[in-house]
Amino acid sequence: MGFGQSWRAASGVAVSAESLDRLYPAVGSSKPPRKRTTSQCKSEPPLLRTSKRTIYTAGRPPWYNEHGTQSKEAFVIGLGGGSASGKTTVATMIIEALDVPWVVLLSMDSFYKVLTKQQQEQAASNDFNFDHPDAFDFDLIIATLKKLKQGKSVKIPIYDFTTHSRKKEWKTLYGANVIIFEGIMAFADKELLKLLDLKIFVDTDSDIRLVRRLRRDISERGRDIEGVIKQYNKFVKPAFDQYIQPTMRLADIVVPRGSGNTVAIDLIVQHVHSQLEERELSVRAALASAHQYHPLPQTLSVLKSTPQVRGMHTIIRNKETSRDEFIFYSKRLMRLLIEHALSFLPFQSCTVQTPQGQDYEGRTYSGKQITGVSILRAGETMEPALRAVCKDVRIGTILIQTNCNTGEPELHYLRLPKDISEDHVILMDCTVSTGAAAMMAVRVLLDHDVPEDKIFLLSLLMAEMGVHSVAYAFPRVKIITTAVDKKVNDLFRIIPGIGNFGDRYFGTDAPPDWSDDEDALST
Repeated sequence: MGFGQSWRAASGVAVSAESLDRLYPAVGSSKPPRKRTTSQCKSEPPLLRTSKRTIYTAGRPPWYNEHGTQSKEAFVIGLGGGSASGKTTVATMIIEALDVPWVVLLSMDSFYKVLTKQQQEQAASNDFNFDHPDAFDFDLIIATLKKLKQGKSVKIPIYDFTTHSRKKEWKTLYGANVIIFEGIMAFADKELLKLLDLKIFVDTDSDIRLVRRLRRDISERGRDIEGVIKQYNKFVKPAFDQYIQPTMRLADIVVPRGSGNTVAIDLIVQHVHSQLEERELSVRAALASAHQYHPLPQTLSVLKSTPQVRGMHTIIRNKETSRDEFIFYSKRLMRLLIEHALSFLPFQSCTVQTPQGQDYEGRTYSGKQITGVSILRAGETMEPALRAVCKDVRIGTILIQTNCNTGEPELHYLRLPKDISEDHVILMDCTVSTGAAAMMAVRVLLDHDVPEDKIFLLSLLMAEMGVHSVAYAFPRVKIITTAVDKKVNDLFRIIPGIGNFGDRYFGTDAPPDWSDDEDALST
């Protein structure tokens, strides 16, 4: 039977719900003899712990094509059903069975409307109807899902069920191949339905739902048994009969008895996998065959090759150069590169008075703020030079690694300052060969609403292929480097090149299959 029709599958053994958590790996250190490692920093990739295994959903593959634009939207699963029907448990089981990177679980409970003072008093006495469609902020739900589906960063309100109010802080969600949206009114809005690629209704007996609701509201939300029963009889059950149960006919799949229905969940997972296979992209192969023999773009600025600059390049390119000298002259080049890059920031005229009481017609930075973002691992070596010339600069980090099986770059971690969309952003990576990692980093910034013309990509050394790839995909990004080499070999190494910058700088051992784009390659 097709997925366009509602169907019912056989039941299985019920499974208890498992919680989604966040991972905070400990900071590590390395001692001689040093092995090649990624930069150690506290990160928060989504994590799913189950009774059998731990699934890390980090490692997001490209969600855009060689043009830098999103070619496939995220796959959105809508999970509807009555209160305490087991929607979250089913969602967790689907996530575990999918075993794919970057799955976002979005709960409708986060989108209750802000209550007035009178409504707050009603809620405190269990006289406010939280199970009515009017209790939810559908405009915010739709806007949030649209942005998530387009690969954008979104802010999610955090609802406090004890005080019946939104907390001051918001949670940021970003990056999804699959979005699971669950809630009692998941199918109650026509515009919301258009965003759902697969609609699942979890059908659970009303007595079981009541027992679960009693247990949850008393233990987790601080309610008393009389208040829970009063609210159930007055609002929950009538709302289910009037608003929720009728939406069952809109579902593509009906799952009776929720998490116990393993047959239904297996079929759902098979269907989602087939949809994801159609969305797979091969960005690096496309970059390697595109934009060859074109003139270098006007958005590229190369530091003037003075005898001093040429001399420093001679030292750091020499394979016999010691690590101490490599670090010293690399830092000198980084300082020159960043000073050169700052000249492209917007400035406006201003007049100041000198100690002699005379006016001086000068210039001052006309933007709001400068933020540096380093592509780990090698990009972080440029941070001290940026801090040395930009007082109080904010720093963000992005970790991009190559998937050893597919050869594609994958986003594993990011930490960006708040309100970065208002800043000029200096994106730093020491070498760029195909441009795959740089393109992913730029795409991340764009997804966080940083204007393209406010992004400056800085690199000590770039290959022409990388320059063309970034410039073609993002024609308003300013590309600034100290040198451009013409070739990239079959292993994506810059020729004549500089070697693996991160390994030469940190004194680690490069694996045999490294490329200049991936100083963050994990072995």
